[in-house]
Amino acid sequence: MAEETNIILDTQENALGKIQMAPEVVEVILGIAASKIDGVHQMRGTLSSSINELFGRSNHGKGVTLKVVDGKVSADVYAYLNYGVSVPKVALAMQEALKEQLLFMTDLDLAEVNVHVVGVITEKTPKIIDPDDLFNEATPDQNGEQV
Repeated sequence: MAEETNIILDTQENALGKIQMAPEVVEVILGIAASKIDGVHQMRGTLSSSINELFGRSNHGKGVTLKVVDGKVSADVYAYLNYGVSVPKVALAMQEALKEQLLFMTDLDLAEVNVHVVGVITEKTPKIIDPDDLFNEATPDQNGEQV
């Protein structure tokens, strides 16, 4: 049963046997490659992957869904992007990088890479607290006006 879900790589004529790869391995490769693209904030995960990250276990395959139909591999990638980036440029860069990385590491050719932008994350600015004015009280100046 497990052999049916594995991806069988095309081997050369002088190979000693066949090479099989679990789809999860391809998802991890694609997940790592996608998270390294400039403009990608993070990949979409599930509740369980978020809880696992709290305990220090990272799921590098999160945000990637793989489909194998008639020997053709296609990937759906779900990502959060940084605010201010060009969505089409980041998506195209992601498609090219994922296809290239998978071909380099496994000799698999992706038939398609569907990029789903799940959200845009803004940069959080730290709030500066003035210890001399904790309650934001306005103090009068020399003319009696509130400063």
